[in-house]
Amino acid sequence: LWVILILTKLYDFNLGSVTESSLWRSTDYGTTYEKLNDKVGLKTVLSYLYVNPTNKRKIMLLSDPEMESSILISSDEGATYQKYRLTFYIQSLLFHPRQEDWVLAYSLDQKLYSSMDFGRRWQLMHERITPNRFYWSVAGLDKEADLVHMEVRTADGYAHYLTCRIQECAETTRSGPFARSIDISSLVVQDEYIFIQVSPENADMHIISTDENQVFAAVQEWNQNDTYNLYISDTRGIYFTLAMENIKSSRGLMGNIIIELYEVAGIRGIFLANKKVDDQVKTYITYNKGRDWRLLQAPDVDLRGSPVHCLLPFCSLHLHLQISENPYSSGRISSKETAPGLVVATGNIGPELSYTDIGVFISSDGGNTWRQIFDEEYNVWFLDWGGALVAMKHTPLPVRHLWVSFDEGHSWDKYGFTSVPLFVDGALVEAGVETQIMTVFGHFSLRSEWQLVKVDYKSIFSRRCTKEDYQTWHLLNQGEPCVMGERKIFKKRKPGAQCALGRDSSGTVVSEPCVCADWDFECDYGYERHGESQCVPAFWYNPASPYRRIVSNNCTDGLREKYTAKAQMCPGKAPRGLHVVTTDGRLVAEQGHNATFIILMEEVGVLDFGDGIAVSYANFSPIEDGIRHVYKSAGIFQVTAYAENNLGSDTAVLFLHVVCPVEHVHLRVPFVAIRNKEVNISAVVWPSQLGTLTYFWWFGNSTKPLITLDSSISFTFLAEGTNTITVQVAAGNALIQDTKDIAVHEYFQSQLLSFSPNLDYHNPDIPEWRQDIGNVIKRALVKVTGVPEDQILVAVFPGLPTSAELFILPPKNLTERRKGNEEDLEQIVEMLFNALNQNLVQFELKPGVQVIVYVTQLTLAPLVDSSAGHSSSAMLMLLSVVFVGLAVFLIYKFKRYGYSNSILILGLDSWMLILPIANIPKLIPNM
Repeated sequence: LWVILILTKLYDFNLGSVTESSLWRSTDYGTTYEKLNDKVGLKTVLSYLYVNPTNKRKIMLLSDPEMESSILISSDEGATYQKYRLTFYIQSLLFHPRQEDWVLAYSLDQKLYSSMDFGRRWQLMHERITPNRFYWSVAGLDKEADLVHMEVRTADGYAHYLTCRIQECAETTRSGPFARSIDISSLVVQDEYIFIQVSPENADMHIISTDENQVFAAVQEWNQNDTYNLYISDTRGIYFTLAMENIKSSRGLMGNIIIELYEVAGIRGIFLANKKVDDQVKTYITYNKGRDWRLLQAPDVDLRGSPVHCLLPFCSLHLHLQISENPYSSGRISSKETAPGLVVATGNIGPELSYTDIGVFISSDGGNTWRQIFDEEYNVWFLDWGGALVAMKHTPLPVRHLWVSFDEGHSWDKYGFTSVPLFVDGALVEAGVETQIMTVFGHFSLRSEWQLVKVDYKSIFSRRCTKEDYQTWHLLNQGEPCVMGERKIFKKRKPGAQCALGRDSSGTVVSEPCVCADWDFECDYGYERHGESQCVPAFWYNPASPYRRIVSNNCTDGLREKYTAKAQMCPGKAPRGLHVVTTDGRLVAEQGHNATFIILMEEVGVLDFGDGIAVSYANFSPIEDGIRHVYKSAGIFQVTAYAENNLGSDTAVLFLHVVCPVEHVHLRVPFVAIRNKEVNISAVVWPSQLGTLTYFWWFGNSTKPLITLDSSISFTFLAEGTNTITVQVAAGNALIQDTKDIAVHEYFQSQLLSFSPNLDYHNPDIPEWRQDIGNVIKRALVKVTGVPEDQILVAVFPGLPTSAELFILPPKNLTERRKGNEEDLEQIVEMLFNALNQNLVQFELKPGVQVIVYVTQLTLAPLVDSSAGHSSSAMLMLLSVVFVGLAVFLIYKFKRYGYSNSILILGLDSWMLILPIANIPKLIPNM
């Protein structure tokens, strides 16, 4: 049964909460609905809905936490419900991947609870759990199915990795597989791997993939800003080699980091990556999991059929590789397991990636060749197991048409899906058996209620496909028939055959191994590739083979023997090529922690740590785990290794930077400054430490920083207006920064303000709150006095009692008439002063809490007097999109009259959606 559930919410904007909700259910693909309020409780206000991933018949509904804390459970696809009271408020749920009744619940106060009867009874497991850092056991990795992996914070703020079983999670049974503290939010349990991060330098690392027992990891080095280096591991995930440098990164809607690397679905080994080369972003493709990369070949003709006259590398195809965070848009690039070789992406032809002159391109052969199908941005969905494509223009304007192609984008048929143009906010194509139904949602006008349009494509498909409707195609890599050590031939529907495919319509017809060639091998750990097929030691000699076969490559014989390790007797000779390295390859260590060195030579030797301590060894080679040493002070130390025998000696040196962890930097700047007058700016680093710090200062729109070793700097601003100051502090491999804004004027006046005592009771003493209150005071002053808002700035100070400083600024671009303007400014000052003394400046903090603004002292600061620096948050962050639980997408729409609704649509087979709606949608008849 294919069921749709709709959850509508009535949101009172004045109260700031949901006051009513309704639950609707459809069992006929959204044609009719039944209201279920009487089955969940007429007065129950619902918040979220979850579907059990292992048994789609089981559903959980959560009540709104502002009304009550309860859970409603259904075991019949949402037809009936049982209600249970809770003693805590649920923020998110995590279902067990195999046991349908086992659930973990994360509460609003960061506690983790477990249930073994699908939410009817709960028990506390642990407190102070890091958000989203708890995981169920992994099959094949953990012996107990009820084991839970958790990242827990201690009272002093450190994070630790703990495990325990849900029935035995008392204090005495909680264990720590890793004894030391770990980086906050670093625990990841994925496939066969458990990742934790311990980095004194706070390096940024992202696990991209763990498929086929191999790890793809993106690491941001100390000298990178918006790029990452891609590393690939062996089958154990222990040794990594560099696959590509400077892969572009971007930020998603929630501020998350997106690495612009895309794995093509349906064919192993094909990846696309956007690489930054000399400040240009270019798209590269690999067919052997990152061993070799090349630019994408531009299409031979453009959309109008005219030849494209350009040559690599000056003119190639570049693609936007961001996967959509909205499950109801197709994203800028997409491919499907059920349609191997077919890739659709937004991009452009030229020397680099463009964000303006873009179109839509398609490849039918796994990225070898490309064709342009649209000259504007479109959402393109795969229909009927990838046998057909559906396209809809990506535009803020209303639309009423969509396009369908049965020949992989060579030709398109236009269809109207609504009689009235619709502002489209998303569409859903069900991924299950019924792949010929599409649900489009949006609204007819900016003020209208939300609409759902059910589009049924079954009538377009004239018949089921037969054997004669298919053709084969050979996967190539620039003409080379062997990809990842195999020769593969696939089948797909012939272009123009307007027939419906089945579940097994696309797939591999022929798959046979190839004889191994150079490109089937990559450099082993400790080696770098120079040229096409030469691995040289990266920083030491590895006695094993420099090559290894690419993971999941299926080639046989051939060059395998050429790259097999062969043991050889080393002749007697003087020490040569001595190297001393740290185990992680970095030249920075943390004070008070072990620094481990590896000596790469089998000779008698001495290791001098540079701090007055040295050790001697008869032979370095047995020390496989390295030589450990703890530095008690920060600084730069010269580490020297010395080896000798009866034929000679050799020396190796490295300089190790020993630092204390740098946790935070705070930039101190005045709120307002005088033009052409020197301003003192300083950076305070916590904790204070010995050793050398490097400070990088950016002023305004400068692209090159001023670099100092001092924590303060003087600067003169030459132009009026708002200027941005950024400081970055480098300590070893750690790089942290802070940014502040400063208003620069020819002259100004200032006044200290205080408030009625009731404001202190509601003061959380955080920058965002101070920024908000400053804006509220400014609006109140403007409303009472009529003074232009661009002549007032308000800065609220940290601490209690709450106080602030009022800055009165001259009009913009009128400083040439200084004397007259100073008189005008005095009048504004007097106007503001009178309003404050008469208690006319007030604001409502919340219903029933009225705050009065006072003058702290009777004398204003003199004209052209820059006050002491006070800073506050530069921006109030507004959270407008929330993802909760199993791919739940939430949209709130606030209307002018204070009320709006939200809607939740649920396909129990594989998808879930939340969106606003004013009432049950008017469904347009099927096509």
